[in-house]
Amino acid sequence: MGLFIFLLAYFFIVFFLRSFLLWKKTGVNPLTFNKGDDAHGYNGKVFGFISIVELVVVSIHAFVPAWHEILLPFWYLDGYFLFEIGWILLLLSLIVVWVAQSQMRDSWRIGIDEENKTDLITTGLFAISRNPIFLGIMIANVGLFLALPNAFTLLIVSLSTISINTQIRLEEEFLSKEFGAEYTAYQKKVNRWITLRRYS
Repeated sequence: MGLFIFLLAYFFIVFFLRSFLLWKKTGVNPLTFNKGDDAHGYNGKVFGFISIVELVVVSIHAFVPAWHEILLPFWYLDGYFLFEIGWILLLLSLIVVWVAQSQMRDSWRIGIDEENKTDLITTGLFAISRNPIFLGIMIANVGLFLALPNAFTLLIVSLSTISINTQIRLEEEFLSKEFGAEYTAYQKKVNRWITLRRYS
């Protein structure tokens, strides 16, 4: 039950609440995935599919114990130690994503916004990682797998890794066109995932 409640709270805080607050302040809908069949639109559908799978898996775990075997659990990974690490990663993810979203301020979007001009954020967590929100989401997916190790949470990690890396490259292409030399300099200074040392 705990994972189910946390997942609902995570989606509410990270996606719904943040989106509502930004829309209320700016009048801009931060959900910018299009409904087309191009790479950006397709990736938005994949994100949606992953979210549904997460909700179904955690719901089965919480409410239908008799169906646990359907999820193909990795019983050899069941244990208090990995479970606790999973929860730590889930909580860490929520903090990282919320802080990064806050630091993006009005520039935060879910997808690529080609209609509204935004600022290039390079401070705070963005001085350590070019993609701290995606990094936080990946941390959450790994945490969910450790807390609930089965074939479907492993599938979530696999699909999200591919989808997020695809989205990052689409956004890099867009940002290169949008900000030019400023973004190129930022790319040279800060790594895609995490920067362990600062470059001169």
